[in-house]
Amino acid sequence: MSELVIENLHVSVGDKEVLRGFNLAMRGGEVHAIMGPNGSGKSTLAHALSAHPGYRVTEGSVRLDGEELLTLSATERARRGLLLALQQPFEIPGVRPVDLLIAAGADRDEVATRMNEEADRVGLSAKVLERFVNVDLSGGERKRAEMVQLGVLRPKFAVLDEIDSGLDVDALGAVARRLSAATSEWNCGVLAITHFRRLLVELAADVIHVVSEGRVVATGGPELAEELERSGYEPFRVAH
Repeated sequence: MSELVIENLHVSVGDKEVLRGFNLAMRGGEVHAIMGPNGSGKSTLAHALSAHPGYRVTEGSVRLDGEELLTLSATERARRGLLLALQQPFEIPGVRPVDLLIAAGADRDEVATRMNEEADRVGLSAKVLERFVNVDLSGGERKRAEMVQLGVLRPKFAVLDEIDSGLDVDALGAVARRLSAATSEWNCGVLAITHFRRLLVELAADVIHVVSEGRVVATGGPELAEELERSGYEPFRVAH
């Protein structure tokens, strides 16, 4: 079974160190949720994992099945089995979804058929996938389109940066159901970054991690999300 290990990760944005020794390990088929207040480093983790050029890793390791990812480009990381779904998916004018998926490693002969099948599963019109990537799509359409990417590419791990942001109840349910199915269909590991427990009502998490000041400060089961809903993040905050 696949394993993703993040060890002592330090990441800076400009002159500011945001992640300060972040540690996390998970296996394929598991759902882990990362929760924490604004500015705690949750989205910085997602961008660092995706090789975003504005996020500088100064120390630490990220290994997928024992292979170091930090030395690889974003495309190479995707081909190794890491998928990132951003809070605000980028528009890519001039690039069709089918071309993006082929570049990420999808089978050229099967990709169109697979895209249509996955679009049907998440309630997305196949015509949307004929447009350029995310151009003129609503927030819900963009998130459903990312689930199409997940279903076609079948990554080992999917990192979701506040994928519930801006979703209505129907779209959230469609996204959560596809993610849940992925954990059993091919043992996809799901790392969901979220502010709100509502995603976890739809997507059952095995493990909850609370992040403060750039590192994990508490780890527990689903009951930890319930505690956060009652008490907020204040009991988990740490000083600089």
